Amino acid sequence: MPFDRKTLVFPDSTRFEEYEIVTDGDVVVSDDVSLGFGIRTKERIFIGERAQIRGNLNADKDIMIDSFSKIGGDVESSGNVYLGEKVLIDGKLYVKGDLDVGNDVEIRKGFEAKGLISIRSPIPLIIYIFIYIAHLLKLGKSEEVERIMQELEQESNPIPVSKKFVFIPSGATIGTDSSKTPYSMKIGCNCKVVGNFDTGGDIKIGEDSLVYGSLSGSTIFVGSRAEIHGNISASGAVTLGENSKVIGNIYADVVFMPRSAVVEGTIMAKKGVVFSRVKEKEIKEKLKRFNAGVDVADEVGKLME
Repeated sequence: MPFDRKTLVFPDSTRFEEYEIVTDGDVVVSDDVSLGFGIRTKERIFIGERAQIRGNLNADKDIMIDSFSKIGGDVESSGNVYLGEKVLIDGKLYVKGDLDVGNDVEIRKGFEAKGLISIRSPIPLIIYIFIYIAHLLKLGKSEEVERIMQELEQESNPIPVSKKFVFIPSGATIGTDSSKTPYSMKIGCNCKVVGNFDTGGDIKIGEDSLVYGSLSGSTIFVGSRAEIHGNISASGAVTLGENSKVIGNIYADVVFMPRSAVVEGTIMAKKGVVFSRVKEKEIKEKLKRFNAGVDVADEVGKLME
């Protein structure tokens, strides 16, 4: 799955439980995100700057929390924990590995750490780079400076995430009642997702997934055997997969609907509803392109007879 830094991603088998989002891949929460759930994963958790997490963080591996973020519950890691400047943890911190703590960090209910503890007053990385480059220039090593600058330009993702990951883009709000993201959203297969999602782009729901809430976006694709317990609203096309089910109303420009799909509500489509059998082989090819980051929303209608 491509990592475009904009699309809200919940990968295969992600589960929204009562108080937390459960997954088995890395979780990346960008800057200025408001998340109304805790997080539980078998991998790592990365939290950006000024994020608000209203729950616990639990990871089998490392947890990294950037500056000025607030965690509304406990933080527990079987790996290492890195806390940036002015991070606030309302609960308790449990660390089986090393703990690296920035300036003015507050942990209100105390902490337990079995590894090394480092307390620092961090200087931003860019300052270190500037000092190092200035020193090289004084020594007349302009070739070394050029090499460093080229490496910095080429390095687009210094911390590689796992192939399977949750990604919440900058500025998104995820809650039990209302969720909003400025761009597109992808939900994988066999997921259970809770919330009403208002997006500024396309929405794709994978096969056998359950969504308890309404969906709003540009174009919306609902995979085979997926269920939506809420209304669907799209400025463009809504496409339903084989044996999918919508318990709610659909509002769209046009609706493509195979005969095996079920809608327990009203369908309002300006350009009508197309009832037909899906060409399985062709639609799978289109979905591969969709997952690879190719926008095929305008082509979906051509797959229906």
